[in-house]
Amino acid sequence: MEMNDSIQIAADLCTGCGSCIYVCPFKNIDMVDGKAALTGEHCISCGHCAAVCTEAAIQVPAIDDGMGDYKTFNADKNWLPYGQYDTAGLVRLMGSRRSCRNFLDRSVDRSMLEDLVKIGITAPSGTNSQLWTFTIVPTRKAVVAFAGHIASYFRKLNSMAEKASLRTVLKLVGKGELDEYYRSYYPLVKQAIDEWDDSGKDRLFHGAASAIIVSMKPGASCPAEDALLATQNILLASHSIGLGSCLIGFAVSAIKQAPEIKLSTGIPSDETVYAVIALGYPNESYRTVAGRKKAEIRDFAG
Repeated sequence: MEMNDSIQIAADLCTGCGSCIYVCPFKNIDMVDGKAALTGEHCISCGHCAAVCTEAAIQVPAIDDGMGDYKTFNADKNWLPYGQYDTAGLVRLMGSRRSCRNFLDRSVDRSMLEDLVKIGITAPSGTNSQLWTFTIVPTRKAVVAFAGHIASYFRKLNSMAEKASLRTVLKLVGKGELDEYYRSYYPLVKQAIDEWDDSGKDRLFHGAASAIIVSMKPGASCPAEDALLATQNILLASHSIGLGSCLIGFAVSAIKQAPEIKLSTGIPSDETVYAVIALGYPNESYRTVAGRKKAEIRDFAG
């Protein structure tokens, strides 16, 4: 067996068909004495070679087979050929998933949350870096604690924004963000915090039972894109398994400005948070799929 940190090729199983050579994105495999052999040094462990091999002659040590095993359903691991899926059904799923802001008081089994993470990482990533991380906030109690840290940040921000002289000075030196926040968001945020303090009404996570925080380790070529592609997978999958979901942008904004919130959840300081997803059983239903504004479409003729 050809041994390498990237791939392992069993020469006794290889038929020399060359399929792995054809699909390798970095051309790391060549034919040697009629058998496929790893000859390059830039393998990204994408698994194309193993997926195309009809004899199961190639293994990719970096791939954890357990990440394709799910606890709440059985996955068909046979590759789905191009054009062999119900496009209308896919579009219906995409259009039916809506941001849920009304959740039932019902906990979500952790196995469902773990399966959502596994579904999330089926997304593509730049140069197959897969440097994403997922922090599960599994219970309503944990969500409330997380929300409390975020609320504390916005209390401080509101206190600053209420000072007209401070907003004016910052604008004069080219830092108008605080004034923009005061005009666009301050009233709504203040109302939400007051309701949280007075009655416990949750205007941030909307009563969600759980959440998933999507972050990226340093080193990815396009970290934001990678994180949000995985996030979209989770959003669609949550609907398919019976959960509602909602992206919590205020949480992401707070974490960016107050790193201590991130540290309080156990996320290392060198990771960047790109999405916070509220999850729970929905207490709402709709009649039709979601509509969209008219998209601007252009042609490039070259």
